Amino acid sequence: MPTYQQFPLPDAGEGLTEAEIVAWHVAVGDRVEVNQTIVEIETAKSLVDLPCPWTGVVTRLLVTEGTTVEVGTPIIEVDTDPDGAPAPGAPADGAETQGGVRAHQPHPDRSSAEPGGADEVEASRPEPEAGEKPGAVLVGYGVADGASARRPRTTAAPAGPAGTTPTNAPAPVTPATGARPGAATPAAPRASAAPGRPTATTTAPAPARTGTGRALAKPPVRKLARDMGVDLDAVAATGPGGIVTREDVLAHSVRADGRDLATYPGDDRPWLASGTVTPDGRQTRVPVKSVRKRTAEAMVASAFTAPHVTVFHTVDVTRTMKLVERLRGDREFADVRVTPLLIAAKALLLAVDRHPEINASWDEAAQEIVFKHYVNLGIAAATPRGLVVPNIKDAHRLDLLGLARGLGELTATARAGRTSPTDMSDGTITITNVGVFGIDTGTPILNPGEAAILAFGAIRQQPWVHKGKVKPRHVTQLALSFDHRLVDGELGSRVLADVAAVLADPAQALVWG
Repeated sequence: MPTYQQFPLPDAGEGLTEAEIVAWHVAVGDRVEVNQTIVEIETAKSLVDLPCPWTGVVTRLLVTEGTTVEVGTPIIEVDTDPDGAPAPGAPADGAETQGGVRAHQPHPDRSSAEPGGADEVEASRPEPEAGEKPGAVLVGYGVADGASARRPRTTAAPAGPAGTTPTNAPAPVTPATGARPGAATPAAPRASAAPGRPTATTTAPAPARTGTGRALAKPPVRKLARDMGVDLDAVAATGPGGIVTREDVLAHSVRADGRDLATYPGDDRPWLASGTVTPDGRQTRVPVKSVRKRTAEAMVASAFTAPHVTVFHTVDVTRTMKLVERLRGDREFADVRVTPLLIAAKALLLAVDRHPEINASWDEAAQEIVFKHYVNLGIAAATPRGLVVPNIKDAHRLDLLGLARGLGELTATARAGRTSPTDMSDGTITITNVGVFGIDTGTPILNPGEAAILAFGAIRQQPWVHKGKVKPRHVTQLALSFDHRLVDGELGSRVLADVAAVLADPAQALVWG
């Protein structure tokens, strides 16, 4: 008797209430194992891989990619006893079965699936037995070794006219293009699409459309057609093998109502991928969600809750630049990236050690000031998903080499979009390196729950009075924003002056360290 289990979306961390389904790594009919990654979700803080809590066969994907669902909503259904005895009403002898279980239909084109489509409901599958309780336990984040192989199966389809696909039998997807061949063929085992894991590469030339089957098009083109209200079956295909291209859709739209081809910027801009094109093709409306939504809420709350004050300092960092060059040639620092930001981070840590009152937060509910006896140093990082602020835990305990390694790991994880909610929680003070964009300085907004944030500007060679003479020197600007409820002007100025002193003469760190 098949046993169907539904997996509710778990809380990925810090009490977050919702998440977006970014990409499924399994399809209907795939065999899965405990702790195998089945789906990638995006919370308000990070991308998270969810593992499967059971071993079995995927019977339904209950939520399509790109959908935001609340925690506790079932997202996938798994048959945890696929090789058990057939259920009442199982197919009769001669019907296509595998291991005593009805063969699952090949997973349809997930990119174009709509709610209620074939990939969500298998009509012949009985509903879960009464009393079954879905488990919301997050088993772990380990990725199983190797790719997840789909259970071998064949597609039973009535014969149709030569060169066409029967309308009631889904055809397998060609891995390289997402297009369906014109005739029903057995579906080959498909490798999981998890990042960094091998995927199937065998392809077959796509046959030309015959006019009786579904139009062939890649997922971005299908999305463009949906957004513009274009019927793909009515578009003249010019792509190889009869595939409808983006240009075909736009050209069809122009012929239909005279829209300008140049008004739509194309599907090669990732920040537009989740948006909807307006009927005239002149705008794309993108929903505010996930990291962008959380960042906006946090910044508004911070700006209108904590009274911000910013102080500035221009400093000669020529000696810091010489130290950076020396460290880059040091054998001990050979496996880490040494930048001026590393010295700035160490300078800030020393300043916090000398003025620990700045390492605090304001508890409005309890009407208390919370002084932290540890420093979780936040580094603002710009990523394709938006601004994130992961932090180096207990950075005050690290020497310069340990701090360099912490910065390297933090940066690599953030750029890969794999920063976890834990990495971004409990920060105490932050640095934002605006200089990497060539910006001299700014007035940074506090990370919520922190008392100060340091902006580190671009380092430029400028005329500077040094030892009574005008010489070209490396100069930068620092800006420290702080919460005036916690930090008065004197404390903020002293902290910034200490940071500047170490950057001007790194040997000062030996005196204070």
